[in-house]
Amino acid sequence: MAVAQANLPVQRQSPGLVGKIVGAKSLLERREALWGYVFLLPWLIGLIIFWIGPILASAYFSLMEYDVLSPPKFIGIENYVRAFTADKQFWPSLWRTLYYSIAVVPLGLLGSLGLAMLLNRKYKGTNIFRTFFFLPHLTPAVALAVLWIWLFHPSVGPINTFLEWAFHIDGPGWLKDKNWAMPALIIISLWAGVGGNSMLIFLAGLQGVPQELLEAAEIDGAGPWTKFRHVTFPMISPTFLFNLILGIIGALKVFTLAFVATNGGPSWATWFYALHIYQQAFAYFRMGYGAALAWIFVVVLLIFTYMQLQISRRWVYYAGD
Repeated sequence: MAVAQANLPVQRQSPGLVGKIVGAKSLLERREALWGYVFLLPWLIGLIIFWIGPILASAYFSLMEYDVLSPPKFIGIENYVRAFTADKQFWPSLWRTLYYSIAVVPLGLLGSLGLAMLLNRKYKGTNIFRTFFFLPHLTPAVALAVLWIWLFHPSVGPINTFLEWAFHIDGPGWLKDKNWAMPALIIISLWAGVGGNSMLIFLAGLQGVPQELLEAAEIDGAGPWTKFRHVTFPMISPTFLFNLILGIIGALKVFTLAFVATNGGPSWATWFYALHIYQQAFAYFRMGYGAALAWIFVVVLLIFTYMQLQISRRWVYYAGD
C-alpha cells in the first residue's frame, strides 16, 4: 500500500514532463524549419525574380504588340496566328532545327556511348583519356565557334589545306557555302559534345551494370554483341533515355554556335528557330512576337518530351519493376 502511494506522485507528474519534452522538441523543430527557410530565401527570391517572373512576363507579352519603346497593346492570339500563317521563316527555321537535331542527337548518343564503353575498361591511363575526351566540352561556345571558323576557312584553313596537300582536291566552302554550312555545324557540335556530359553519364551507368550478369552470360556462350544487347543495354536503358531527352532539348535550342559562326547564313542555311526568336525579339524589337515564338517552342519541347516518355515504356527497363 505504501509503495503504491509512493508511486502516485510520479504517475501524476509524468504527463507534464512528457508534455514539456514534446513541447521543447516541437519548438526546436520549428526553429530549425525557420532557419531553413531563412537560408532558402535568397534562392527563392532569385527563382521568383529571374525565372518565374520572366516566364509570366513572356506569357503576358506574347498576347501584346510590344516594341519596348511604346506601351504594350493587347492583340490576343494575333502573334501566334502570324507565326503559323505569315512568317516566311517560321516553318523553314523549325525544319532546319529538326534536321540539325535528327543528325546530331543519334550520332552524338552513339558516339558518347561508344567512348564510354571504351573508357569503362580498366586499362592503365584510362583517366588521362577521359580527361582528353572531355576537354573539348569545356571550351566556351564562342571560343569554339571562332576556332572552327579558322579551321574551316576555305583558303587558309588547315582542313582545306590538308585536303589539297594529301588528296589534291579543293575543299568545300564549309561555313561560307550554303550547302556545307549545316554539315559544318553538325561536325563542330559532335566534336564538342561526344566526349561531354553524355559520355560521363553513360560511363556512370555502365559502371552500375552488375558484373555477375555479364559473367553469367559469358558462361552461357554469349558474345560481346549479345551481352550488350541483352544485358548491358537493358541495364543502362534509363540512362540512355535521360541522355536522349537532354540531347533533343539541347539540339532543338541550338543558338550560340550558329549565331557566332554563321549568323544564320549563308542564304538562311543555318537560320535556326532559337536564332529566329532572338532576331525577332532583340534585333527587330518585336518583343511580343518573340515571346509568342518562345512559347510555341516550349510547347514543341513538351510534346517531344512527352512522346519520348510514352515510347520509352516499351524499351526502358527499370530494376524495381
